Amino acid sequence: MSYRITEVCNGCGACVRVCPVEAISGEKKTLHTVDKALCIECGVCGRVCPVEAVRDPFGIPCTTVKKSAWEKPRFDTKTCMSCRICIDACPVGCLGLSDPSGPDDPHGYPFVENEKTCIGCGFCARECPVEAVMMSATSM
Repeated sequence: MSYRITEVCNGCGACVRVCPVEAISGEKKTLHTVDKALCIECGVCGRVCPVEAVRDPFGIPCTTVKKSAWEKPRFDTKTCMSCRICIDACPVGCLGLSDPSGPDDPHGYPFVENEKTCIGCGFCARECPVEAVMMSATSM
């Protein structure tokens, strides 16, 4: 299933600009549509829609959320096993792997390399096999 845009859409194009997979199309001031085959269900379209015209895969209307309030991943380095699955799961490539912290800990750990690029989708947290990634709207 995918997100969908309802007839309330005013054609502002906010959703088109943030979709990481270019699944949304439409002309300015006309109803936009989501290509079901391309949608990855990240939800960013619903968070940016100023008229709340987006419905999630269950038909629930999405609520507009200010970008400053979007959840971001936070990493527990004590639990993390440096597998990079979270980095590979990120559809916008905003995560990086740190250099090893020293001889006592030869591992690098994931971190948000580009806060502005992060869309708060939570794919990194969902894919983490050891639950070392938590989504939070506040800095930790």
